[in-house]
Amino acid sequence: MGIAADIVIIIVAALAGGFVAMKLRQPLILGYILAGVVVGPHTGGVTVSETHNIELLAEIGVALLLFALGLEFSLKELKPVRTVALLGTPLQIVLTTALGIAIGYLLGWDWVASIWLGALISLSSTMVTLKTLMNQGLMGTLSSKVMIGMLVVQDLAVVPFMIVLPKLNDPGTGLPLLGVASVKAAIFIVGIIVLGTRVLPRLMAAIAKWNSRELFLLSVTAIGLGVGYATYLSGLSFAFGAFAAGMVLSESEFSHQALSEIIPLRDIFGLLFFTSVGMLLDPMFLVAHWAQVLLLVALVTVGKGTIFALVTRLFGYGNVVPLAVGLGLSQIGEFSFVLAGIGLADESISNDVYSLILCAAVVSMVLTPLLSRLTTPLYSLKKRLLKRAPLETINYPKSGLQNHVVIAGGGRIGRQVAQVFESMNIPFVIVELNYYAIEKCRRAGFAVIYGDASQQTVLHAAAIDLARLLVVTTPAVVLARSIVEKAKTANPRLEIVARSDGLEQMKVLLEKGATEVVQPELEASLEIARQALMSLHIPASQVLHHVENARRELYASLGKGEDAFQLRLKNAGSVLALNWLPVKPESVLDGHSIGELGIRSRTGVSVVGVMRDTVFHPNPDPRFRFASGDFIVVIGSHEQYGRFENWAASREIPENRDASSSKEDPIAAK
Repeated sequence: MGIAADIVIIIVAALAGGFVAMKLRQPLILGYILAGVVVGPHTGGVTVSETHNIELLAEIGVALLLFALGLEFSLKELKPVRTVALLGTPLQIVLTTALGIAIGYLLGWDWVASIWLGALISLSSTMVTLKTLMNQGLMGTLSSKVMIGMLVVQDLAVVPFMIVLPKLNDPGTGLPLLGVASVKAAIFIVGIIVLGTRVLPRLMAAIAKWNSRELFLLSVTAIGLGVGYATYLSGLSFAFGAFAAGMVLSESEFSHQALSEIIPLRDIFGLLFFTSVGMLLDPMFLVAHWAQVLLLVALVTVGKGTIFALVTRLFGYGNVVPLAVGLGLSQIGEFSFVLAGIGLADESISNDVYSLILCAAVVSMVLTPLLSRLTTPLYSLKKRLLKRAPLETINYPKSGLQNHVVIAGGGRIGRQVAQVFESMNIPFVIVELNYYAIEKCRRAGFAVIYGDASQQTVLHAAAIDLARLLVVTTPAVVLARSIVEKAKTANPRLEIVARSDGLEQMKVLLEKGATEVVQPELEASLEIARQALMSLHIPASQVLHHVENARRELYASLGKGEDAFQLRLKNAGSVLALNWLPVKPESVLDGHSIGELGIRSRTGVSVVGVMRDTVFHPNPDPRFRFASGDFIVVIGSHEQYGRFENWAASREIPENRDASSSKEDPIAAK
C-alpha cells in the first residue's frame, strides 16, 4: 500500500502513544514522538517505509498549524509585542549563534561546524511551542504573544540562513542572493496585504452564499496552503506564508468558521509532524553518545533559555514573562532539521555532528512541555526568595485598600464588572498579567496590579486579607482553581464569585470555596430563552418563573447547599413577581384613574409605578390617570397578574367609584 500503509501505521502508533501519555499525565505530543521512535527506521519491527514522504506531509502539518494560529491572532493582538519581536529576536539569534560557536569550540569542532551549530540552535520550535501553549491553556497570555511574535521572526530568519550558511567558504556570493530574498519578501508582504483586503473577503463571501460546508473547508485549506506554496516558490518559508494568510483572513467575518473547520485537519497533520520527529531519533546513537547529547542539550537549554529571558527583560517585560519565554523557547526547532540536512549535503558538517544535533533537537523538544510546566513553581520560588520585590501597580490608591473587591482578570468580562463597581462607587482593584488588557484598564482609569493572581505575593499586594469579595473572571480551569484556593487560605471569610466553562469546573470551584459560580454559556442560553419567550408574548411573570427554575435546578444538580432562609426567599420570588404591562388604546385602562379602576380590589395586584414617555412615576396616587402608551409596573402573584392582564385587555366598563372613598383608602384603590 506504500504511503497509505505508512499513514495507517503512524496513526495507530500515535493513538497508542497518546494513551500512554495520558495514562502518565503527560502532554500528547510526547506520546506522538514516542510512537515515531517505535515505528521509525532505527528500531526494527513494524516500520514506516517511506520516511521522506511522511516528512513532506509533516510540513503540511506545520503550515496548517501556523495558518490556524494566524486565524486566531490578528495584527492588533500582536501589536503590543512588535518591538521585542522585530528587534529582540535578531538580538537573540546573534547571541544564541555566538553561544553555539562557543559550544562548538568546547566540543573541539572547527569554525565552520561551530557556526552551523550556532545557527541551528538559534531557532526554536514553532510547532512544539504552540502545541504546548494550547495544551496548557496559555494561549492569549502576554507570554504566549511574546513567544509567537519571536517565533514568526525566527521563521523569517530561516531564509537568510539557508542562503548564507552554505556560502561560508565564499561569503561574497551569498550577499547578492540575500538582497534578492529581501526584495522578494517585500513584494510578498505587499501582495498578501492586497490579496487579503481586496480579494479574499469577496471570495469567501461568494463561497459562503452556496452554503456548502465541504466547499468552504476546501476553500479555506486551499487559501492557507496555496499562499504558503506561493511563498515557498518565491524562496521564502512555506510555513510563514500560511501564517500570513491566516493573519489576513482573521480580519474577515469568516475567521471563526474557518478556524473551526481547519482544526481537525490541522491536528491530523500535526500528528504526522511529531511522529516524524520521533522517527529522526536513532536510539542506538543516543545510547552510544548519551553523554555528548545530554551535555549539548543542557548547554543549549540553559544558555538559550537565559538569553531569551534576558532579551525579554531588556525590552521591558517583567514578572513571569521572561521566565515563561525562556523555558518555552529553549528547545531546538524543526527548521534546524532542514538546515542540518543542507549542511550535511554541502559537507559543511559531518555525519556524527548531524546525528548529534538531531538527537539533541529531539530530546530538547521532548523536554519542552516539562520545562514549561516549571514556570509557575519557579516563579513562586522567586517570589518567596525576593519577598520585598515591588509589584508594578497602576492607579493604585495611595491610602491602600480595605473592604474592597479584587477582580482576578482584566479582560472583557473583568472590565465590564469593574465598570459596574465604579458606577456604584465600590472600591476595587484588578489583577492582570496580560499587557494588552492592562493597557485597556489603564486607559479606563482602573486600579491594576501587574501580576499573576494565582501567586500568594500578588494576592497579598491586592490586600486580599482585607477584601470583602473576590471576582475570578479567568476561564482557565487550573488557574481559577489555584486563585480560589490561595485566596481562601489568605482570607477564609472571603466571598468569591468565579467564572466557569463547564459543570465539572463549577463543582470543583464550589468545593474549593467559591461562594457562587457563573457559567457564561448557561447564562447566555437562559437570556436567549427569556428573550425568545418574551417574543412569543408569554407573560413576563411566567418567563421569569421558568428561567429561575432552570437556574435553580442547575445549582441543585451541583449539590450547592442553601439554608432555609435562602430557600424561602427563592420560593417567595417564584410566587411574587414584578411585571410591566403596556396600556393599549383599546384597553379598559386607557383614560381612567387608579381610583376609578379599583385595580387591587378587582385583581389583587398593586400599582407601584408608571412609565410615561421617558419619565418614571413611582408609587402614583389614586388620582393618576392612565393614557395609551403608558407602561404600568405592578406587583403580585402569577395568578393575580394573569387576572389583571386579562381584565386590562377587555372592554369592561369600570363601575363608578366615589372619589372620596378612594382618597380614604388609597392602598385599596391601587
